[in-house]
Amino acid sequence: MRELSLPAGITVFERGWLSANNILCIGPQQTALVDSGYCTHSDQTLALVGQALRGRPLDVLANTHLHSDHCGGNAILQATYPQLETRIPPGQANAVRNWDPVALTYTPTGQQCPPFQITGLLVPGQDIWLGEHAWQVHAAPGHDTHSVVLFEPRSRTLISADALWEHGFGVVFAELEGLRAFDEVAATLDVIEALSPQLVIPGHGRMFADAPGALRKARQRLEGFVSSPTKHATHAGKVLLKFKLLELQAISTSELFAWSQATPYFQLVHRRWFGTTDFADWHDSLLSDLVRSGAARLEGDLVING
Repeated sequence: MRELSLPAGITVFERGWLSANNILCIGPQQTALVDSGYCTHSDQTLALVGQALRGRPLDVLANTHLHSDHCGGNAILQATYPQLETRIPPGQANAVRNWDPVALTYTPTGQQCPPFQITGLLVPGQDIWLGEHAWQVHAAPGHDTHSVVLFEPRSRTLISADALWEHGFGVVFAELEGLRAFDEVAATLDVIEALSPQLVIPGHGRMFADAPGALRKARQRLEGFVSSPTKHATHAGKVLLKFKLLELQAISTSELFAWSQATPYFQLVHRRWFGTTDFADWHDSLLSDLVRSGAARLEGDLVING
């Protein structure tokens, strides 16, 4: 595999799966960060950014979309860098300005995100200057209706958020709610293919150069979900459970079940896709799948992140 080379001034903090990757862009006149991770990792985000900036302020913060794992560190960064300019995709701007945790999905998914403010937008079709490079903003609906991806045309570098990973893409939440969003995923993959990136920095996982190979895998995965939507819904249920385990690391089976019962989005997925199955049985099957795959383990009454 050829060595991957980032454009000048760019550092990627690969964070795992509870926090999205952070992309720091440092130029002569400006510094910028793309995505800020989950709130429980915010101190680490702040330390990573501060160490790399070496005393310089952070000037711009851009969020590819507003899922909690991509913007949970916004508040601490804004408190640390008071002049920070924060830009988000347009679709949820009013929900942020009026801070509506239901519309922003934090309450329905049982996740956390400290309130933050915005000063501008990432408008598809326009460019944004990050560090020493101008990045194109492209709409990338599917995983999130309002998501964008960022493309630097000279180096052909793509910040793909959760629209494309090396081995797939993020849960298509709108599809779970009954909207026809698989078509949007396919259209976004077409946009990425047309951009022909030479380097992809995904929202999760390592950066990679084989965009055609990743697109093939993503389309195969999408075809499987289109042919069996319940497969996608099952996957989504496991993702919600795994995210909570990543956040807490360990929780009793009774507490995890109580959290699932009290989480509106978890209830929505069950009601819409598995309503003929008892909720407790469905929940147990998801947990069993996580244990069987090694994503979790049981020690007595304790569920531990795998």
